[in-house]
Amino acid sequence: MRRLRVIVEQFGLSAGRVSSCLLALFAVLVLMMVQAQAQTEAAPATLQGSVRDSKARPVAGATVYLQVKDGRETLTARSDVEGSYRFSGLREGIYTLRVEATGYSPASIGPCVIRPKESKQLDLTLEAGKAPEFFDEPEFTVAGVTDGTNLGGHGSNAVVRTKESLARDIASLSASGDKQSSRGPADSSADTTESSLRATADREPRDFAANQRVGKLLVAHGKAGEALAYLDRASQLRPGDYENSYLLALAYADAGQYQRARTRAHDLLTVQEKPGQGRTPKDQAELHHLLGDIEEKSGNPLEAVREYQRAAELDPSEPHFFDWGSELLLHRAVEPAIEVLSKGNRLFPHSARMLVGLGVAWYSNGANDQAAQRLCEASDLNPDDAKAYLFLGKIQSVETTQSECSSEHLARFVKLQPTNALANYYYAVNLWKRRKGPDDAESLAQVESLLKKSVALDPTLGAGYLQLGVLYSERKDFARAIATYQDAIQASPQLEEAHYRLAQAYKRTGDKVKAEQELQLYNQISKKKDEDVERERRESRQFVYTLRGPGSSSQPPE
Repeated sequence: MRRLRVIVEQFGLSAGRVSSCLLALFAVLVLMMVQAQAQTEAAPATLQGSVRDSKARPVAGATVYLQVKDGRETLTARSDVEGSYRFSGLREGIYTLRVEATGYSPASIGPCVIRPKESKQLDLTLEAGKAPEFFDEPEFTVAGVTDGTNLGGHGSNAVVRTKESLARDIASLSASGDKQSSRGPADSSADTTESSLRATADREPRDFAANQRVGKLLVAHGKAGEALAYLDRASQLRPGDYENSYLLALAYADAGQYQRARTRAHDLLTVQEKPGQGRTPKDQAELHHLLGDIEEKSGNPLEAVREYQRAAELDPSEPHFFDWGSELLLHRAVEPAIEVLSKGNRLFPHSARMLVGLGVAWYSNGANDQAAQRLCEASDLNPDDAKAYLFLGKIQSVETTQSECSSEHLARFVKLQPTNALANYYYAVNLWKRRKGPDDAESLAQVESLLKKSVALDPTLGAGYLQLGVLYSERKDFARAIATYQDAIQASPQLEEAHYRLAQAYKRTGDKVKAEQELQLYNQISKKKDEDVERERRESRQFVYTLRGPGSSSQPPE
């Protein structure tokens, strides 16, 4: 202290000024300590590890979920070919780790603490077991149905119509999927042709196997009405045969005899649910799924979705999850469809159609970027399959902005399938909407080339001619625009935008009479299409549902 006074006197400082200096120095030190602590707390951490089976072999493609305690955020990662996974940039907190993979029972670790700057290693072991179940209760309840006129639209008529048609397209993926997987088509070898099987069954009418084989083949070939006689004869010969009874119910449904199909399926369920029958939950799920098909075809969607849900609960397979989600989407229960298809995607990460369905569900919910991302991921799973690209192109063709991934994937589509008319058309539209303006000569030349190729490959592609006409109109080449719009109308007479654009081109060239004629045609077609949409909505039943619990948010994950 005495030494401090000497220093103060040497510098001519007063005691008060010394106190002020010390306080300022102390404040700076405290601030530096707080900032250092904050930087330490904010320092990201890393969690990594491996996923292996009970024999220490790596499990590739497993889905790893990391959830922070008391938080809604869930991060996901996939194990690579070595079974490794990694989460980086983690905040300090308490986490729970869960892993799922097809063919294994789920496994979890936690809660575990992750500290700042920490690099934690957690390895997980999966035991072989039954397919993973829907790991928690659905966060929605479908309570009833109403007519579709209560549905509000989002965006232009073109966008609303696109959402409607995409939902129907998803349902068609279901219909062309694996609905008859366990009762698949009969043998297709040369000695088991339809004619030879029919001849055998007709020659030996008391032969159960001969009648069942021809009935099975006819159902697989879409001839359910003809199959009924053979399957019914086989049923009389062996009433207790499960496979034949199932095929007979399926044939009744495909032939439009829904009450008989329903009765047969319910009778089978009653037998299967009795103790000692030796049937598995998978068999019961198959019957509930068939009942779902029957109820949907006969106009009872509420019963259908409940049957599909029951099938997925008993046997959480990819077809059951997809059909449950697509049924919800078809009847405009968008948030529930997102939940089911999201969990289906986690359970079956290699299912392209699950991702396509999820993408369409997000698009129906207004999350365009999320939709594009899911569709791009679907095309990555099977780059040679056109389906995901076509859904992506259809969405991007009616939207103003183009996502980065859609541009890359539509470019890949046309590269992989250069003779696909729609591949050329959708990529041309993507480039057109991303062009820098009328002076972007390079992009416009590529757009024109792609569109010309698309209509050369498919002269009935009215949309291709229409977009070419728009390009010529922007160049103020109205003579070529008019001719191209006329080609569009000849290819697709009900393409109302072509009539509208042609009317505008006629106006620019001074032909007011023809302009008025085309404008009237445009109004007539637009009115009829709007009326058709309203009629379809009235005829289509819309699900009434309620959301509950923390998972009910319809916002896309970040």
